[in-house]
Parts: sequence; C-alpha cells; structure tokens
Amino acid sequence: MRGISKDFPGVRALQDVSLTVRAGEVAALLGENGAGKSTLMNILSGVFGSYEGHVLMNGRQVSVHSPRDAQQLGIGMIHQELNLVPELSVADNIFLGRELRTRWGALDRTRMDRRTSELLSGFGLRLSPRRAVRQCRIAEQQLIEVAKALSLNVRVLIMDEPTSALAAAEVDRLFGVIRNLARQGVAVVYISHRLEELDEIADSVTVLRDGRLIGRRAGREVGHAELIRMMVGRPLGDLYPREQAAMEGGEVGLLVEHLNLRGDQRNGRAALHDVNFRIRSGEIVGLAGLMGAGRTETLEAVFGAQPRRAWSSRMRLNGRPYSPRSPHHALRRGVALLAEDRKAQSLVLQNTVRFNISLTALGQYRRWGVLSRRLETAAVNGMVRDLRVKTPGLGALVNNLSGGNQQKVVLAKCLLTRPRVLLMDEPTRGIDVGAKAEIYGLMSRLAEQGVAILMVSSELPELLAMCDRILVLCEGRITGEFHRGDATQEAILEAAMARTPVLAPGA
Repeated sequence: MRGISKDFPGVRALQDVSLTVRAGEVAALLGENGAGKSTLMNILSGVFGSYEGHVLMNGRQVSVHSPRDAQQLGIGMIHQELNLVPELSVADNIFLGRELRTRWGALDRTRMDRRTSELLSGFGLRLSPRRAVRQCRIAEQQLIEVAKALSLNVRVLIMDEPTSALAAAEVDRLFGVIRNLARQGVAVVYISHRLEELDEIADSVTVLRDGRLIGRRAGREVGHAELIRMMVGRPLGDLYPREQAAMEGGEVGLLVEHLNLRGDQRNGRAALHDVNFRIRSGEIVGLAGLMGAGRTETLEAVFGAQPRRAWSSRMRLNGRPYSPRSPHHALRRGVALLAEDRKAQSLVLQNTVRFNISLTALGQYRRWGVLSRRLETAAVNGMVRDLRVKTPGLGALVNNLSGGNQQKVVLAKCLLTRPRVLLMDEPTRGIDVGAKAEIYGLMSRLAEQGVAILMVSSELPELLAMCDRILVLCEGRITGEFHRGDATQEAILEAAMARTPVLAPGA
C-alpha cells in the first residue's frame, strides 16, 4: 500500500500511510484505538472504496474498491467487530455468498457441513455446522470468523484482533494455523493490542499514530517499551499499577456457595457444578479458564442474567442473603456487570453518550417523578471527565467512538450505579495499551475504595498482575485457586485443562 490517505466528515483518518507485507510474512500492525489501523485494512479489504493512494500485489497496481474486488484478488479479512449473521447456521455463515451446490443446483449441505467441521477442527472446536451462530459464545464466533476467512484460500489475510476473546490454549492453536499459512506463502497482517503475542508470531511491526505512519521494526528486534512509546508518543510507565494486595480478613463482599447451572447446548450455555468462592471488599479476584469453561456463566448467574429456573446457589452480599431475580434486582442491590460483548449486551449504539452512561441510573436523577436533565448532565459530565472519555460531546453517537472509548462508556454506566460488587467480563478486550492502563488504574482505585471485583480475562499476564487471587474453571468446576505471588501461567493452564483440582505451588 503506497501513500494511502482517507477522509471522513471532519476527520482525516489516514495521512500518506504506506505498508509492505511480503509473502509468508506475519506483519503486525499496531496503534492506539483511532490510530487508523482498521481504516487502512478496510481499504485493503474493499470495505472503503474511495481513498487516495495505490495498492500493489506482486509489484502490479490493482483496483480494490469493493469486498468482491478484494475477494477476487485473494484478500480476506477477519474483522474485530464480528461480521456474522446471527440467525444463520455456522456452515451458512462460512459459505455465505459462495454456497456449494449439487449438480442439480440445490445447496450441497453435506459438503458444506463436512468442510465446516474440517475448518473448525483445526482449532479444536467441536461445533455442529447446523448450530445457529447466535447460540455460540463470543470466542466461538471469533473462531468461526477465522474459519470463514480460511475457506477463501486467501493470498493476503488480515486479522483484526483475532485473539481478543480467546484463552491461551485457543490462541496457541490459532498461532499454529497462522504459521502454517505463512509457510504456504500467505501474507498475514496481524492487528493486536496484546504486545506479548508479537514476540511469538510477528516477523515485523508497523506502528500508526493519529493516522500517520510512525515506523516499521523487525519483530524480534524491538522491545515493548519502544513500541508503547511509538504508539502513544510518550513512555507509559507501569502498565499494571496494582502492587499491594488486598488486606486479609476484610469483610466478605460476595459469597457464592454451591452454584449449579444447567447447561444448554442449543443456546451455547456451559454448565456449572458446585462452584464456591468468596470475594472480600477491596479484593480483585480473577476467573481463568478455557473457552466454554463457564466463566461468563458464573458472572451472569451472580448478576441475575441467567434464567432463574436454570441455576441454584446460596449467595450472600455484604453479609445479607442475596438471590438475584434479574439484572435490575442485582443493580438495586449494588452488583454491576461489564459484559463481554459491549456492542451487543451493554450499549445502545445508535444513541448518545449521555443516554448510554445514565441509562441504568436514571432513578437517581428523578425529582417529583420527573427526570432532572441538569442532575443527569452533571453526573455524566463527571464520568466523562474522570474516565477521560474522548468524545465530541455528550450528544455524540456511541457507535462513532473508538473501541476503548466505548468500553469507558460501559464502565461509566456501571459506576454511576455505585456498585459494591463489580463483575468484569474481558474488561480490556479489543482496546489499546493506553486505554488498558487507564482501566487498570481505575480498577485499583475502586479496590482501594472497598469495591469487590470479580474479573474474567483471557489474558494471563493481566490476571497475574492485577488480581489478589485467581480461580480457575474447567468444564464448570473450580480446579485451582492461586494467591498473588504464587500463580504462574503454567500452573493456571494446567488447572484450566484438569478435571480435578490442582494444588497451588507450595501448597
């Protein structure tokens, strides 16, 4: 790509950016949210048909002005925001627009199902090709997107945050697929905010900032500190601010005993079996495990987001009995959930920043049964200021914000309810390193104020750095518990793949 520039109304998203990727190379593309990475790749994949500059393949200038142009050139893209049709089956999504047909012109479902199973088995994913995508978890949908791209027999594969919802074991399988593609001569453009992945997979690293090219480095010759400085324009300091663990013996904020949840394969719901844990006020507890282990289901049961007839448990909240009947009931009792899929579960995308932030706390701003716009505006402005949400104004549509700022809006919505227990499902999924540092700092401050935090994350370095304790789930059972300082990535992975409890080091 040579001299690429792109304008949106009032914004120059890209300014004279160039990118070179060789056959068989895995080229990482880095930058903060809003740096222009996705815009550049949307141009290469034909999503944005108008732009300045040129695209060349094998030294020959080519025309890429539509997704069909890109597909005919052998360019495939896995989008950060999942691009699947929820009501269609897994196989129908993978072959959408390229359906296989019998000699009589009918859909050849047998061949499509067989090929779908072959593609998914490469990731160790055993899903029925006939299952509706809406019944699959986010991590499963992410792998379906990868399988869809691989089915195109691509020459250039763009991967935008392909591991953001995957646990370590699934990431390892995906990396094996990427290496195999590179050996076959496929050029891979790899966008990620997980810097530790680059040491393992990237041959080169190109950095964008504010729509401009900052530089290109060989993958194994550049340190994380230099990459962060290139991305944010300054040294970031400590990414993880939490150094002091929570004090032992504090008040128990949340107690969960004998949590059982009936699985539902049709709806993609994992079962839970006799899950027990406690979180003290001011403590950050991590929940680790592989895809389908039951991490999200645990948070949703505590938040009242699972069908009440499907689960049973004895819970106590700040010493009082607690049985969440609905998310509304949980919010009123001081429990808030930052959901895994912010766009589908937490945000009203076509509404404003003000509407989204204040949505769950409107009752606080009623006066004589009427909403006080003045009080609402003051509260929302305070959150935007405290969380440093980058937005043109409170009336801006959330859909137009970067991923990191959308996540801050979700956090602001949670915090306006003044929670005593905060449930966070993949809180830094798909956001840049600067926004991550801000969210980590916020978590530390909340813990210092006595909020009990239960955090699900697929990023083991994040769990190890931020959590006072880490619980590990495998197939709906807790198979490990590690205290800060005792936990290692190897021990957590061992527990995540064990059906019986694994002792912590030194136990």
